[in-house]
Amino acid sequence: MIKIIFIYCCNIIGSILSYIYPRTISHSFEVVKNRIYTAYLRRRFKHLGNSVIKWKPLMLMGAQYIQIGNGTVLGKHIQLTARCVNANTPSIIIGDDCLIREGSHITAINSIRIGNHLLTGTNVLITDNSHGSSTPEDMCVPPVKRSLHSKGPVVIGNNVWLGNNVCVMPGVTIGDGAIIGANSIITHDIPAFCVAAGIPANVIKEPDKDI
Repeated sequence: MIKIIFIYCCNIIGSILSYIYPRTISHSFEVVKNRIYTAYLRRRFKHLGNSVIKWKPLMLMGAQYIQIGNGTVLGKHIQLTARCVNANTPSIIIGDDCLIREGSHITAINSIRIGNHLLTGTNVLITDNSHGSSTPEDMCVPPVKRSLHSKGPVVIGNNVWLGNNVCVMPGVTIGDGAIIGANSIITHDIPAFCVAAGIPANVIKEPDKDI
């Protein structure tokens, strides 16, 4: 009986709150909070245009090496890291009107360049580096203590769509308009206007041609 009364009271309270605190107010509060937070971070970046970084990143490191254009939105719990390794100056450049969703991780010790209008799913990894190598010597060292090294920069063109949980690995170029299926791992270049998927990802559809 007590449980039924408790559930009934919760339903009544929820119904009342829907009138005195509608979703539009909650959304407006989130917009204001994210705008204020972005403005607070702006001075740390090499360049941060009229974009939004939602409260709150899991990690933000080396913002002085990161450039973000206009109209881009970075979702909650994102990780952005640019690390100086062996006196090299890292670079992360993110273009205009990108939507990089919650939980994504972009990390560079070399160079990551993302064009305009990138759309990602959640939990996407874009990296130009790894912890050590697969040599027996490195594998005897705890991963967190291995030296970071890069196999090359990452370049992502304009109008690219990366599905949920996609991993873009070092030394990869993804051409304009490419679509990468969910859970794919990109280990080699993907031509423009192709659809790719798999582990490792392979082209499954070319422009005007089904494979």
